[in-house]
Amino acid sequence: MSNLAYIDAPARTAPVSQPHLRAVSRTENIVTTGPSPRGFALYVGIDELKAAADGVSLPLLVDALRRTLAELSPSAETYATVALAPTSAGGRDVDVVRLALHEPSAVARNRPTTAEDDEASRVIVDISRKRVVIDGESAGFTYKEFELLQYLVLREGRTIERSELVSSLWSAGDADAPGERTIDVHVRRLRAKLGRYEDIVRTVRGVGYRFDRHADVVIRYGSGTPSPDRF
Repeated sequence: MSNLAYIDAPARTAPVSQPHLRAVSRTENIVTTGPSPRGFALYVGIDELKAAADGVSLPLLVDALRRTLAELSPSAETYATVALAPTSAGGRDVDVVRLALHEPSAVARNRPTTAEDDEASRVIVDISRKRVVIDGESAGFTYKEFELLQYLVLREGRTIERSELVSSLWSAGDADAPGERTIDVHVRRLRAKLGRYEDIVRTVRGVGYRFDRHADVVIRYGSGTPSPDRF
């Protein structure tokens, strides 16, 4: 088993369900119409052997983080927990933590898809084969269109700013690199090929775009698909 964090409080098997709560990334603009944002999460992916190789231990890391937090914000509360996984599980340590804490995108990525899923679905986004199947037919996505959709899919539920899409999908100096406004043209072309399922790519006015999965959408992740960190 591989310990991912030091525990000094009662372990919780799953977070308490709070429908009004949502996780956001530091790059997401938050416009509140109700309660002010609360809370902060930092996932640490490391096991005892890796910590020892760095000359530290898990309790030492926890204590150091808490001391730093106490200096910066004495009123903050902390909670340390542990995630366990077989050493043969594979994947990154931080992904084990995300899955153990039931982060929605991590749970969705880890759930194996079945033939029944394919039969019930109308849209299949196959990350491993870099293709999109709509109503049983392979959609003619260009390389850049698929890269754009994939970027949003891998950050499911998070609003991505236009500037981030441009800087992440195009290299500086590319002749065909769009501006923050002309990225909208690429998104329109992407949506046109999604047809009646175009609303899985949502526009967040004044901010950017977000991928929202429908019940009839299946995502197939390859074994080597990276799981982007929220921070």
